[in-house]
Amino acid sequence: MTEIQNLPRALQFMVAASALVAVTTLLAKYLGTPTGGDLVIHPFQQSAGRYVFAFFAILCVVVAASFSAKTRLKLTPIHWRLHTLRSTLGGLGVTCIFAAASRMPLADATAISFLNPIVTMALAAIMLGESVGIKKWVAAGLALTGAMIILRPGTSAFQMAGLLALAAAFLTGFEAIIVKKLSRVEGTLQILLVNNAIASVGVLFIAMWFWVAPSAAQWGALIALGFVMVTAQAFFLSSMRRADASFVMPVFYSVLVFVVIYDFALFGAWPSMFAVLGSGFIFLGAMLLLKTGKQ
Repeated sequence: MTEIQNLPRALQFMVAASALVAVTTLLAKYLGTPTGGDLVIHPFQQSAGRYVFAFFAILCVVVAASFSAKTRLKLTPIHWRLHTLRSTLGGLGVTCIFAAASRMPLADATAISFLNPIVTMALAAIMLGESVGIKKWVAAGLALTGAMIILRPGTSAFQMAGLLALAAAFLTGFEAIIVKKLSRVEGTLQILLVNNAIASVGVLFIAMWFWVAPSAAQWGALIALGFVMVTAQAFFLSSMRRADASFVMPVFYSVLVFVVIYDFALFGAWPSMFAVLGSGFIFLGAMLLLKTGKQ
């Protein structure tokens, strides 16, 4: 149960978070698509922008909060191994979804990446010993069916980029398990700060091998990636504090709606019948999983 129930405000924050998450995939597609003579920005370089500028944004929050004893960050022992594993999984997951975003319709890539709660459920059973009943496995089956409808393996419509989105779902699902462990022993702001610091160093090191000189517009997009993602995370957490997850999490799937709108408005892409049908199965699976988790 949350501290104070404020359902209208919770919905507003979650819709805003969804719109901003969709913006990050749009920025990734822009950076990974040849436009106006600009060089294509490699997914690792995109991830470097996402983490480095997110780290600076969080650092600004920490510095601002330090002027008050009530809001000042109180450091607790840092679990470096867990943080390193979490940052590795998250960095690779973000890079995979950025790579998929520029190689397939945004709606397809986003829908497939929404399999991550199913991955988290399966890994929680294995790694954390959590019970998984028949309803949760049915939910997993629905979501995986949706992914197969979108991917359509064995047909001419199959896209290798879909495997990148699938990899992103598995990596971020695994990452969620580590975050769950960290949240039991460290505060949210400390976790965000340490995660973005480690990921910044790691992803930036890899990005150096693929680095190209961004144009002014591309620099703006890279900076925006970091700040938009941090703002989206802040809105998401604000929503979760004001209402139960079962109430606001279905709204987070409006990311798909925003992605479709953005992709059509800027790139003229419209989701196929298979994308709509597959997304529906993934949504049903996620909602069944959420409902079962509340019982």
